[in-house]
Order: sequence, then structure tokens, then C-alpha cells
Amino acid sequence: MSRVVSQSPDVLGGEPVFTGTRVPVKSLFDHLQAGDSIEEFLQGFPSVKREQVVTLLEEAREHAVAGA
Repeated sequence: MSRVVSQSPDVLGGEPVFTGTRVPVKSLFDHLQAGDSIEEFLQGFPSVKREQVVTLLEEAREHAVAGA
């Protein structure tokens, strides 16, 4: 799946989360869609590392470009 995302039925019912946290990946995309910056997201979720966000966005870009 991803180097920075994990899923387990024991964590938030299997929803994808940032590895090592209970922060749903969906939260990042919701914040970005609402116009928040990455820094604002990270302030609200200090257990998520900036490197995790950047890696996830790079993986999403690669996936989108490969599908084009």
C-alpha cells in the first residue's frame, strides 16, 4: 500500500492511518481540501511527521501520473 500508511482492524476499524499513529489519512486530504496548509495540519496532529505527509503526497502524485 504505502510506506507511511498502515491498516489494522484493531485501529479505527481498519481505516488507513499514518503509520505509528491513530490519525486517519483522510484527515490530511480533508484539511488540504479545506485550504489548510501542511503546517496547519501538522500542528493539529503532532504525532504525524512532516516526512510522512510529504511521502504520502509523493506516492499519491506517482500513482496519479502513472494512471494518466
